[in-house]
Amino acid sequence: MKNYYSENLSAERLERCYTVAPPRVRQYLHMEIKHVLDRIRPGDVVLELGCGYGRAMKPLCEKALLVIGIDTSPSNIEYGHTYLNGITNYRLFQMNAAKLIFPDEMFDTVLCIQNGICAFHVDKTTLVRGAVRVTRPGGRVFFSSYATQFWKDRLEWFHLQSEEGLLGEIDEQKTRNGKIVCKDGFEVMTAGEEDFRTLASEIGVGSIIEEVDESSIFCEIPI
Repeated sequence: MKNYYSENLSAERLERCYTVAPPRVRQYLHMEIKHVLDRIRPGDVVLELGCGYGRAMKPLCEKALLVIGIDTSPSNIEYGHTYLNGITNYRLFQMNAAKLIFPDEMFDTVLCIQNGICAFHVDKTTLVRGAVRVTRPGGRVFFSSYATQFWKDRLEWFHLQSEEGLLGEIDEQKTRNGKIVCKDGFEVMTAGEEDFRTLASEIGVGSIIEEVDESSIFCEIPI
């Protein structure tokens, strides 16, 4: 399960997940990026954790000075260069988000959206601490997960992915309360408001929790 995205759901297959998304999910995806874009300044250097093939990086590059994306999947990195062809202010690196090799205070904005905090299957405290470490004073860190009321739409989306053969068959008995489980080993939880507050408290930073579009829970950490 640890390497599911890297081995089974990357590059063109990952892009297909977004292609099959129903209208409400597409709205959620748009609003997540818009929420971040509205808070990025034109001169910012941005880091995206778990960037996939660069889906969110493309609009981010239109506003930020430089956008760096990291992902554990080599096929995502390879396909990302094709997807981002023609854009000059980006960089892609194969890297574990919980083991950042960047120096301290390198970025103005660090973001980990679309439930990456759960999907990565790494220690959450280590993940958040690393993101804070590489962010400059005056910068901000963003994590997001799914809002409770988005469960029905999220589950519909994952059923569509399963029907397309992108995921295994959904295990209906184990899938509940924000947790999606497939019979091929795929499993992902959801982080809620209290989870984010606890994580921020554990590493001694403040947090601003905001619900966006009745689909996302954002945790913003001002540095």
